[in-house]
Amino acid sequence: MATKRTTTKPPKNPAPTPAPVEPATCQPCGGTGNVAITVRVGRKRRPVGQQDGLCLNCLGSGTDPNA
Repeated sequence: MATKRTTTKPPKNPAPTPAPVEPATCQPCGGTGNVAITVRVGRKRRPVGQQDGLCLNCLGSGTDPNA
């Protein structure tokens, strides 16, 4: 009677490792993590300029969270 093997044989042709997939960039910020926010002043809230703000879609990471 043959002896029972306790370990498995290694595969003859190991599967190739897949190439790393690059994450998709966020659409609103274009992958930078910053978006332009309009600055408003006065009682009539007139716009006077813009400043950089954190992208609320990706929270500053620059990658698409829905990809």
